[in-house]
Amino acid sequence: MPGAFPTGVPFATAVMYRSVSPFDQTVLAEFGTHSPEEIERRLSAASSALHSPLPVAERAAALLRAAGLLADRQEELARLMALEMGKPLAQGRAEIEKCGRVCRHFAENGEEMLRTEAVPLGYAHATVQVEPLGVLLGVMPWNFPFWQVFRFSAPALMAGNAILLKHAPNVPQCALAVERLVHDAGWPEGFFQNLFADNDQAARLIGDRRVRGLSLTGSGRAGSQVAALAGHHLKKSVLELGGSDAFVVLDDADLALAARMGAQSRLANAGQACIAAKRFVVQEKVYDDFRDRLAEELQTYAWGSPLDPSVRLGPLARPDLLHNLERQVGESLSAGARAVLTGGRPEHPGNFFRPVLLEQVPENAPAYREELFGPAAAIFRVPDEAAAIALANDTDFGLGASVWTADPERGRHMARQLEAGTVAINGLVQSDPRTPFGGIKDSGYGKELSAHGLREFANLKVVMGC
Repeated sequence: MPGAFPTGVPFATAVMYRSVSPFDQTVLAEFGTHSPEEIERRLSAASSALHSPLPVAERAAALLRAAGLLADRQEELARLMALEMGKPLAQGRAEIEKCGRVCRHFAENGEEMLRTEAVPLGYAHATVQVEPLGVLLGVMPWNFPFWQVFRFSAPALMAGNAILLKHAPNVPQCALAVERLVHDAGWPEGFFQNLFADNDQAARLIGDRRVRGLSLTGSGRAGSQVAALAGHHLKKSVLELGGSDAFVVLDDADLALAARMGAQSRLANAGQACIAAKRFVVQEKVYDDFRDRLAEELQTYAWGSPLDPSVRLGPLARPDLLHNLERQVGESLSAGARAVLTGGRPEHPGNFFRPVLLEQVPENAPAYREELFGPAAAIFRVPDEAAAIALANDTDFGLGASVWTADPERGRHMARQLEAGTVAINGLVQSDPRTPFGGIKDSGYGKELSAHGLREFANLKVVMGC
């Protein structure tokens, strides 16, 4: 998944935070990176904040206030996403609602997650105490500029950590809006701060002893760089690096439902979602019927201005993303793939890409091996369940997958064999505050959300005594 560190830019290269409309290329705002002195001031403030920890009840109250502010500012924040990264308004509103849900979940359940556990040992009494890890660096992407931040921050703040946010360079106004909202919710100074930092400054932060952990959602390239730095400095890290999710359609599936939901999964957020269905794996018996239904559904998504309420398919967030998707589709066609839907770039100044559906995709094509981060998908014909599982697992990614079948037990049997962090049966892969979220293989490591995610950035301190 293209993430916070721009594709093709060396890790140590300076970044200008620049807000540009993906609809018409209008420059909305520009921000320079913070000076070394300002970075140090903010890091010192975060470190100092931990000397006066906020009681658990006050953390919960602040998260509830944040949920209320998200509801109050929903329209403003959805519009900001539409302007800055092209998300249609209805999808932006849904994103803000989900941010409120994650804040409420950890506010209402965090105290139980943080409760000290008594462990009788026979020869001694022991307790396991859940304590904050310290200052955390969050390197966040542009595709869900509010949800990704709150997905990481809500459990981390509830655990008592302080957070420094390095957001993606193309959504600076969203970054400032999150910082303002968390401050307005009542978190003391230093607990949550935005950084306009370039990649070299971020690398220096990872090496600073006051930073004890980091979370990154982004590309595999950025994840590899960050993981190497974190390992070198012995820092805890959680990485969510995207996916190429398989959407497996068995021969007894409800094809109308599967096609409708498959199109939704592929085109939501202009296809710029790590958990989107990208590879449709279909049993031969129903392949032609499903392919035609899916192609028809993909063509029902009206494209245009993300501020237009009738639009469901907005522009891609940046021109380089559009160019990369064009390259992937072009190279796949040159390798022998066939276009069921030709789609592609229309005559418009924005970063628009109409849906493309490819079939007969060879193994050496980008549409087979790479993540397609935009409105393009590949569909594959397989003879049976064994072939479906083999093809679904034939990827370097392992974030999510879905299985569509009339037989729940058949779906569960398939799910047990699919290599992914989440498998949905007759539904779309999604994250939920109540369940752990994260991938395997090149999709990253570690978990977010639920008690499992909260404890990723916690010290489980054992106290033993008589």
